[in-house]
Parts: sequence; structure tokens; C-alpha cells
Amino acid sequence: MSKVYFKEISYIKELLASVEHTQLFVLADENSKEHCYPLIKDYLEYHQVIEIASGEKHKTLDSCNLIWNALTNATADRKALLINLGGGVITDMGGFCAATFKRGIQFINIPTTLLSQVDASVGAKTGIDYNGYKNHIGLFCEAEAVLVNPIFHKTLPQEQIVSGYAEMLKHGLIADKKHWQDCLDNGIEKFSNELIQQSVKIKEQVVEADPTEKGLRKILNFGHTIGHAIETHLLNTENELLHGEAIGLGMIAEAYISKSKGLLNEQEYQIVVNELKGVYKSPKIEKASYAEIKRLCKQDKKNQNGELNMSLLKNIGHAVYDITVEEELIDKALNEIL
Repeated sequence: MSKVYFKEISYIKELLASVEHTQLFVLADENSKEHCYPLIKDYLEYHQVIEIASGEKHKTLDSCNLIWNALTNATADRKALLINLGGGVITDMGGFCAATFKRGIQFINIPTTLLSQVDASVGAKTGIDYNGYKNHIGLFCEAEAVLVNPIFHKTLPQEQIVSGYAEMLKHGLIADKKHWQDCLDNGIEKFSNELIQQSVKIKEQVVEADPTEKGLRKILNFGHTIGHAIETHLLNTENELLHGEAIGLGMIAEAYISKSKGLLNEQEYQIVVNELKGVYKSPKIEKASYAEIKRLCKQDKKNQNGELNMSLLKNIGHAVYDITVEEELIDKALNEIL
């Protein structure tokens, strides 16, 4: 599993020295190039920057082609090294492009958003969206290293912090009740680097137990079946949501399903939903859209034999997986969000 370093930015020099490579490339979008690249460039040897457009709507094969073409035009060989500098889109797609270019080159993730630091850049999942389906094409491939530093938070708008906070809350809900409470006690404005490390540690423990998501790792998808569907449904609309904002809504919906399936008791359900609804507000979703959201849910990777499977809460701090869910429950869960 990739080593995650909570170090000063200057530690990049040591990471580069530890990875044998012939060429160095930095993948960034226009935002991370403007705000984050200046913080690291003085610690890099000679390198080339590959820039792509930001946002989930650009997490596609077209963007991969731009990356592969840039590497090809630079005559990158199999000992080239790619630094993925950005949020979850950059680390997911950069890792995928590195893993597939000439059957695999090395890459280092430097996540710059809270969400990518606690979730996307850790755990070896890489991939892209395809034909409107979230993370539909991808593979498991470890980064050489992940460097996490809160200095990048200063470059972020508040909604990006809110987005990442959802994944921190999720880690507490599925595996560590104390972490859930610690996040609530600190709040979005006051969370510490120690809380980020704690959140990463929870994910690492789950991934180490089940690296390729055959079982336990599925609990990390709590909130994601419906959350991904909402995120995809609203993409390119005036109500477009960041990933964590959609996952916050997905957790509300899937907490309702957890209660309806007799897993989560009423008291804990109310605690979870009240806390999440205090942070994550639903845009207007017409009931006519429910069929489309359910269609997207049917493409979720946890499904099997034509059945919708979800990871749900048994109580705060304990999730279960492979729970079959009836379509009518999704309708009721979407009503709960609204």
C-alpha cells in the first residue's frame, strides 16, 4: 500500500530522490497550476507541466488522451515519473493514465483538496467517468507515495472544505464512532491536521484488510450509491454539486434506508440525519428525476445478479455491506433528502 507522508512541502525532494526516474512530469488543472504549483516548483528538478481542464465533467477519455499525448510527445519512457497535483479528479485520472501509459509508469500523489487528502488519493483506486457513469473505467494501482500537507487548504474556497468534510464524517460513521464525534466537536472551521491523519488512518486500515474491494472495503462506499447517482444526474446543470456535497446527501438517503431495513435504530438515525442536514442541503430534485437517479444507481459496482446492493449503517461507527435494497426504498430515501 502507498505510504502516506504528512510532511512539509520540501519533503518532495526526498521523495523524488527515493524513486528512480528518468523524466519528471507534473499533472495539474488550471486551478492547481495557479494556486498550488508555485508552492512546490522550487523543490522540483527539471520537469514538464501537463495541464488539463478542471472539474468532474472533464474526468473523461478526452482528458486522458491529452495526458497520454503530452507524455508521448515528450518521449516519456517507462521510467518516467508523474506527480499528480490536484484534487480527486487529478489523482484518479492521473493515476489511471500513469498506470496505463506504456503498461505503467510511476506516480506520486500530492492531493490539494481536503477530499483528495482524506479519500481520493489514498487506496490505489484510479479511473475515469465513462458515458455518464461515475468511475466506470479504472483499475487498482498504487502510487509510489502520497504527500499530504494542509498548506493547500489556504488555496481552497469554503465549498471544497465542506466537500472533503463529508468523507471525514463518513469514515467515522462506518468505522470509528469517536472520529465521528471528534469531527462534530471540531466542526468544519476548526478541524486539525491530526483529524485528517486520523481519517486517513481509518481508510488505510480498511484498504489494508481488503485491497481490491472483495468485501470489507465496500463499507467505504456508504452514501456513494445514491450520492454518485445524484452527483452524475446534476452534472452540467445549474445545481451541480461537488463530490462530497453529493455524498453528504447520499449518506442522508442511505441512513434512511439503513433504518428502513431494520439496521439503524431511530435514535441514531435522527442523530446522523440532523447533523448531516445541518451541513448538506439538497438542491431542487424533481420527482420526475427519480427514475433517472435509480437508473444510475443500477450501474453501481457493488451490484450483483441484477440486484441493487448497498453499504449501510448498523450503528454509528459500524457499517455492513452487500445489503440488497428494493427500488421503492430509493424513492422514499430521496423524499427524505428533500
